[in-house]
Amino acid sequence: MAKKTNKGVYVVALALFLGGLSYLIVSGLTQDSVYFLNVSEALAMESGEVRQARLFGKVSPDGLVLDADNLGASFDLIDKIDPTKTLRVEYRGALPDTFKEDVEVIVEGGLDPDSTVFKARTLVTKCPSKYEEESREMGQRKG
Repeated sequence: MAKKTNKGVYVVALALFLGGLSYLIVSGLTQDSVYFLNVSEALAMESGEVRQARLFGKVSPDGLVLDADNLGASFDLIDKIDPTKTLRVEYRGALPDTFKEDVEVIVEGGLDPDSTVFKARTLVTKCPSKYEEESREMGQRKG
């Protein structure tokens, strides 16, 4: 009896596998990619290009407006490299307890194409170094 080869099945399976892998790579790179930018980098880009980005900076004490019940804030985000560059940020949602003037934050969202306001969907404060110092002191007291 002659032995049958199933080369056609293997070729189809390989083509489906490569097609699926290509789709996952392309969709992962285009849909969910988020730029991590400084304020000066975001200001240098055109507003249409900053549709989805994470910005890092410091909350300016000037122009900080908290909504009632800490359910949002509007503030100027100061660039860490060039403190003369600022970007207005509007955030709607629960604010972290550590959110205040001069604290470092990371906001994620997009630049409103009609204005120069960054509409943030998420806001995270950077943990102040004073907590790290306090935990070191507590560790030294115990040991």
